[in-house]
Amino acid sequence: MKTIMVATDFSERSDRALRRATLLARQTGASLSLVHVVDDDQPQRIVDAEREVALRLLYEQSATLRRIDGVACETRVVLASPFAGIAQASEDETPDLLVLGPHRRQVLRDAFVGTTAERAIRFVACPVLMANAPPVGPYRNVLLATDLSDASRAAIETFRALSLHGHARLSALHVFDAPAIGLAMGHSLNKEDKEHYLERERSEATGKLAAFFDGLDIAPAEYLARHDASGTADEILAAARQDEAGLVVVGTRGRGGLAKFLLGSVAEEVLRNATMDVLAIPPGPAAPDAG
Repeated sequence: MKTIMVATDFSERSDRALRRATLLARQTGASLSLVHVVDDDQPQRIVDAEREVALRLLYEQSATLRRIDGVACETRVVLASPFAGIAQASEDETPDLLVLGPHRRQVLRDAFVGTTAERAIRFVACPVLMANAPPVGPYRNVLLATDLSDASRAAIETFRALSLHGHARLSALHVFDAPAIGLAMGHSLNKEDKEHYLERERSEATGKLAAFFDGLDIAPAEYLARHDASGTADEILAAARQDEAGLVVVGTRGRGGLAKFLLGSVAEEVLRNATMDVLAIPPGPAAPDAG
């Protein structure tokens, strides 16, 4: 990994993203690129004043990063709407990783337009890391969520190439379906039969998960299979909490295809509700809108 881009609005949330990015830069030898977007849909005098303040703050941050952390750092101010500016900077600089702070949890607004992180994984070509947790050190436990698809395989290979995990313990998770439980016959099964059936399905899913990683140059310490009882995203987050994972890795494409993606992907649900860091790995770029 050569370049990590950090989108900052100088808030406490952005400071969290910057600190995580700094730790990763020191771990991997990457340089940082700090980007601040000034909303240009306001009077010019305000745009000019905000740009001047942003340039000064970015200069101070970059100087501190070079002097204290020993990390190479470039800065940039973009005049655009917040999301469009981040997307444009990412397209121009082609970073290996984009790091964002946790979004403000404004339920109604997020429901209609999506968070910046959710929109970013739709349109930027690089992986997006949302830094939710306080960055106190390198990741100790990382959870790799997969649906066993080719897209998921590519996402995990990208994760391995980024070398974000360092010496962290890796766990692999697959959330499996149990069709009989949801069918009419499920109501006729007694508790013991249901448990036996779920155990067989879990064992088969665990075997498929282990076989999936046989062809990858990465070796999880543990393979986890969870029944999709409450929704895939909820099961991923429950497993992450149980595993005390500091980072969850998800791909943004899989067996749901484009239709599932447009309706709200598993990755977006995980991003919206996670309290730990989430790395969302998209398959490639698309053209952003100007909203």
